[in-house]
Amino acid sequence: MIEKLWGGRFNQPTDKFVEEFTASIEFDQRMYRYDIQGSIAHAQMLARQEIIPLEDSEKIVAGLQSILADIEAGNFEFNVSLEDIHMNIEARLTERIGPVGGKLHTGRSRNDQVALDVRLYLRDEIKTILGFLDQLQEAFLGQADSNLETIMPGYTHLQTAQPILFAHHMLAYYEMAKRDASRMRDVLTRMNQMPLGAGALAGTTFPIDREWVAEQLGFDGVTRNSLDSVSDRDFAIEFCASSSILMMHLSRLAEELILWSSADFKFISLTDAFCTGSSIMPQKKNPDVPELVRGKTGRVYGNLISLLTLMKALPLAYNKDMQEDKEPLFDTIDTVKGSLKIFADMIAQMSVREANMRGAASRGYSTATDVADYLVRKGLPFRQAHEVVGKTVGYCEKTGKDIPELSMEEFAQFSPDIDEDIYDFVTLEASVNARVATGGTARSAVVREIARARAERKG
Repeated sequence: MIEKLWGGRFNQPTDKFVEEFTASIEFDQRMYRYDIQGSIAHAQMLARQEIIPLEDSEKIVAGLQSILADIEAGNFEFNVSLEDIHMNIEARLTERIGPVGGKLHTGRSRNDQVALDVRLYLRDEIKTILGFLDQLQEAFLGQADSNLETIMPGYTHLQTAQPILFAHHMLAYYEMAKRDASRMRDVLTRMNQMPLGAGALAGTTFPIDREWVAEQLGFDGVTRNSLDSVSDRDFAIEFCASSSILMMHLSRLAEELILWSSADFKFISLTDAFCTGSSIMPQKKNPDVPELVRGKTGRVYGNLISLLTLMKALPLAYNKDMQEDKEPLFDTIDTVKGSLKIFADMIAQMSVREANMRGAASRGYSTATDVADYLVRKGLPFRQAHEVVGKTVGYCEKTGKDIPELSMEEFAQFSPDIDEDIYDFVTLEASVNARVATGGTARSAVVREIARARAERKG
């Protein structure tokens, strides 16, 4: 039986099932590098403050570095009876360098140690996520650059509304991804305060130098209240909330990719690398990647709710409930990283069927608003213009014509204000390129936005 590092007060061994039930090593072992990184800085600080001898600190650091090498070489066996990553590493350290290893835990608790490890780990993972977001943004810009002449129908209520450039549509998702990156950076800013030194909940009696450790570990500062330091999981919740919004954006795009790649739309084609076939229908090319990401969005939402529910009504300070924060957090990290990486590659390789998009934009009376705007410029109040165009569309439905196909005689029956120049306003190109204001779909406006986006990314 392995002796517990906290077992001095106990006279009876832990029940084997309880040991397994309460252990977290199966999932928190992924934080090994950060646990060792924090422990090395802590050991160096202890010597620097003359809390332990320099010789002991050097032995501890060398031992921790050798353990890190063993783990990364696959030569470290994690033991469930040692509960978590912290105890597994500390037990191996003491086994390797003797009782000196027990000095490492001077001036700290597992409570502030885990709070440190999670922050260190999440900080690096957010930086990785920001890298994937950057790749996705580049994919959107690449598609926008390639489709400055591609006209598609813009929709409201999934009904044809007005013609837009496909480039403009891609830039909408670029803006969403930009906000996602901004939110992730905000999470980084708020979480980058070091909790180590809070002890179990009340601080420590040893003259530690928290600020020095924070500097060594790349934190912006230290947490200011020991109770909050060990019981705060706001940063994990905020990350999962930001991730939920990010996944919602991917899910919206996923839904459009699924529709656009269907036989009914034929707007785009996803490369075979991102699709699968049917076991029974040989003609099928299923958009499995967008479908999976659409499904995984609910999983990330669930992780957010799990964390919020976990922390609801927890009294200060640390409670064992909080061990349950890691699995939803880790799952969110893995899901977001995987979804972003695969979407960045898929969007970059996606091909656009320009003729089909244009054909769809030419149906559904997508230039009707342009006729109303034309009449307003002629002096008709918008509400009256709206009614005129509504009647015009009704006529088009009965005759099977689209608005640009109407003759002057047909236009004249609805309004005497319509002249020959109406045809300069109701083509798809005229409709698109009339919207030149910032944020509009005109080619000139979209070109400006692409240039602005690229300048932002360089800056």
